[in-house]
Amino acid sequence: MLQLISENKSFGGWHKKFSHHSNKTNCTMQFAIFLPPQASENRKVPVLYWLSGLTCTDENFMQKAGAQKMAAQLGIAIVAPDTSPRGEQVANDDAYDLGQGAGFYLNATQAPWKEHYQMYDYIVHELPALIEQNFPVNQKRAISGHSMGGHGALTIALKNPQNYVSVSAFSPICNPVNCPWGEKAFSAYLGEDKSSWLQYDSCELLHGATAILPMRIEQGTQDNFLSDQLKPESLLNIAKNKPFDVQLNMQEGYDHSYYFIASFIDEHLAFHAQYLN
Repeated sequence: MLQLISENKSFGGWHKKFSHHSNKTNCTMQFAIFLPPQASENRKVPVLYWLSGLTCTDENFMQKAGAQKMAAQLGIAIVAPDTSPRGEQVANDDAYDLGQGAGFYLNATQAPWKEHYQMYDYIVHELPALIEQNFPVNQKRAISGHSMGGHGALTIALKNPQNYVSVSAFSPICNPVNCPWGEKAFSAYLGEDKSSWLQYDSCELLHGATAILPMRIEQGTQDNFLSDQLKPESLLNIAKNKPFDVQLNMQEGYDHSYYFIASFIDEHLAFHAQYLN
């Protein structure tokens, strides 16, 4: 059952925050939803799912990205889930890049993480079913995200092209099996058998793909994580040898922050609107 936490009118629509018990993560989860003014029982609107990065909650995107105005104009709902399971009973780590706030949008197989860290199933299966059952939205979905959430958006779209019409990402972790963030998280959540990691790596998934969704990636040239953690060139090199249109925009002078996201979020919403509407 959904529990309303807060609601605020915004650009003629409504930003609402809810909690609910998740059967997939076995704990209470929170998400935010922006319903544009067009949304009604007589007109169900499409949904963009936004996945946030390390340390974030649903609030970072909804409060900092400035997406509501364009979403209201385009008639697109936005759903922003939390980035991990949370609670006293949920396994955690003192570091910012493991545990609560760092779910990496995968299904953990290793103790103590596997009891709650089933974020892949939560995002792909449970949350959309919940949204479509309780709100005036249709089954047209797009997916986007930032950093760890960009990794989540790309991998989920590549693994489930039938579920979404388009995918985009800001500063995504493109090759997590070959970067410090990914190696640390995957070792903990999935174990030391690196073959099990490949199912959550965008480069590996793109390499084996026979078809992909329309894909747009935004990356700042002054992002201090660019060379060590994000590695968009690895993804682009694979795309060059495939008959796919992977649009990578290198934006001069921009960093890893929400200032960067706010600068280009309208363009990403317009990109998704081509396919959602």
